[in-house]
Amino acid sequence: MLHDIKAAGRFGKQGRRPAQNLTRFDYGAPAELFPSRSKAGKSRARYMRFDSAAEALRFVIEKMPALALPGAYLVVDERRFGVEEMRCLYESTGFPLARSAAAAC
Repeated sequence: MLHDIKAAGRFGKQGRRPAQNLTRFDYGAPAELFPSRSKAGKSRARYMRFDSAAEALRFVIEKMPALALPGAYLVVDERRFGVEEMRCLYESTGFPLARSAAAAC
């Protein structure tokens, strides 16, 4: 029983990374979107490049299929951003593009 608790704690920490400081994010920098490696679902996303991180974030939040989001990540200025970080950047007051009404909370 004790072993099960230790193992569960150990695996839970592997998937977590420290949160990045998102205050100095450059929305104008080029970005690369890498899809998850999951083969579940028919709507598989593919690798994409964007002229600006703002365009990439808008695509991820507004147009990317929900099944393709888990495991996807964005690379901007050699920094990697997961789905939750991408949502925070999109919802930030510094986001330079207009948001769609459907994506607004």
